[in-house]
Amino acid sequence: MSGPLADVLVVDLSRALAGPHATMMMGDLGARVIKVETPGTGDDTRGYGPPFVGDGAARESTYFLAANRNKESIALDLKDAADREVLHALVDRADVLVENFRTGVLERLGLGIEVLMRRNPRLVVLSITGFGHDGPEGGRAGYDQIAQGEGGLMSLTGPGPDDPQRVGVPIADLLAAMNGAYGVVAALHERHRTGVGVVVRTSLLASAVGVHAFQGTRWTVAGEVGRAQGNHHPSIAPYGLFHCRDGAVQIALGSESLWQRFAVAFGLDPDAEGLATNAERVEARPRLIAVVEAAFADWDAAPLLERLSAEGLPAGRVRTVDEVYDWDQTVSQGLRIEVDHHTLGRITLPGPPLRFFGPHGQEATRHDHRPPPTLDQHGTGIRDWLADDA
Repeated sequence: MSGPLADVLVVDLSRALAGPHATMMMGDLGARVIKVETPGTGDDTRGYGPPFVGDGAARESTYFLAANRNKESIALDLKDAADREVLHALVDRADVLVENFRTGVLERLGLGIEVLMRRNPRLVVLSITGFGHDGPEGGRAGYDQIAQGEGGLMSLTGPGPDDPQRVGVPIADLLAAMNGAYGVVAALHERHRTGVGVVVRTSLLASAVGVHAFQGTRWTVAGEVGRAQGNHHPSIAPYGLFHCRDGAVQIALGSESLWQRFAVAFGLDPDAEGLATNAERVEARPRLIAVVEAAFADWDAAPLLERLSAEGLPAGRVRTVDEVYDWDQTVSQGLRIEVDHHTLGRITLPGPPLRFFGPHGQEATRHDHRPPPTLDQHGTGIRDWLADDA
């Protein structure tokens, strides 16, 4: 394997999405990731669907396929003494262990954090919970839909304040994964200096609150509660989706110079009363939307986007998911990869979002991706490796 984490062994005890996505990110960076699954059923997401692909014993959940590339799978019953010994052998060799059990579950299995790190003082442990490992609701079960609501994201998303909406992907899970992965990388760097591992903790709640950005300070500093307001930015205007003759386009004019350029290009007065500054335009948003859409009324989307591009104005269309994966720009960035799955054959997966380049511009990104594993696909090989390495 190649990549900046090519010398790192990750033992993945997590399931569902936040933990598995975090370990997939590590696998994308070259780490060897061994996924420990429940015998018979495996990761919960193996049953998430439809859609499923394949037939009979070869049936796979596309949800599972989305979060488990670049991993091996071994099935272990953590309540079984012999299987726990296999896990202990993995822990003894691991650099990282990832878990997202509810608080107290590992301890009841005799696999608490102190036990694991006593066995391997260099171990970095990533622990992901729903609402944090401590505090008045520390033991509370967490799923993305609940965390999006409890963490404020749903109140900021949707057509209006009375119709909160979840983000179309499990964003709290995915953000927890990203925070966890970068926390692990930081802990590995610290271990290089200190020689000992640490516990990295994050949660779906922390990750949702951690991306409030200006909506957070809007409340904590200005005392203003942000609410959902559809496809227009609450603090920048014009910045959002605008209708034209045969559909809609998006524009993002994040500076006064861009507004000036836009207004001149489309025959508007950039210094019109009530629209001359961003603050004025935000206050007069309904009027501004009407002015911009009147300017777009005789334009079809395709030539309108060409004109906006020619003027150097940030703009774009709203693509469906299939259009995104067929887009040559997506392909050029390595965001669509091909792998040979053990039972499904050649399949296409979303690709990793990072690329690496050497000092002379040569690409050093990992391209030898492994397909998501079938349940216990690598169990025999992993046990043989442990026996040979004993």
